[in-house]
Amino acid sequence: MSALLALFRRELALAWGRGGGPLNTLAFFVGTAALLPLAVGAEPRRLAAVATGAAFAALALASLLSLERMFERDFEDGGLDLLVLAGPSLYAASAAKAFAQWTANGLPLALLSPVIAAMLGASWTLAPLIAVSALLTGLAMTFIGGAGAALALGARRGGLLLVVIVLPLYAPPVILGSGAVEALSNGLPWTSPLLFLAAYALAAIALAPFAMAAACRNAVS
Repeated sequence: MSALLALFRRELALAWGRGGGPLNTLAFFVGTAALLPLAVGAEPRRLAAVATGAAFAALALASLLSLERMFERDFEDGGLDLLVLAGPSLYAASAAKAFAQWTANGLPLALLSPVIAAMLGASWTLAPLIAVSALLTGLAMTFIGGAGAALALGARRGGLLLVVIVLPLYAPPVILGSGAVEALSNGLPWTSPLLFLAAYALAAIALAPFAMAAACRNAVS
């Protein structure tokens, strides 16, 4: 457990110590959302109609920015070989790295999501559900993205391959997260999409580290 905690702290330190850490991701999130009025017009009613979906789509794009370096840094300096050969199981180490990635990037994005949605015209009464949905969406995206980052290790154009792998798998949490908020805003039952989103996130947390571990072993072999 102490080894996993040390790995978690190391990943957080690295995430914050390079180029402003999650500030770049947050800036991209805000910038992407700010461009939407230029595309659909600044009419409040029109913006409010797409605010939730646009916020979750921007969240998905922002989540991609820092994923490529999750395993690539260790792959380049030999740290990945040590994770494969020694210390905690590679499954647990992969999960710890993914949780650190989410804490450094996904959590700030989730906390900013209600502000972005409100900026685009969503009601502040939806803010709690937007935050919860964004937290679950971010967890699912981080673990799925971690699996994609591990699969792209050693590829010549790993960033492009990562996007191709994970973007189709980002669609369900975006649809379910924004769907729960839209259902609440229209007075419809919203618990079902939220529960499906929670199940998707839990499945990603449980299964994605297996894919990360297998891909890492393949990359160093």
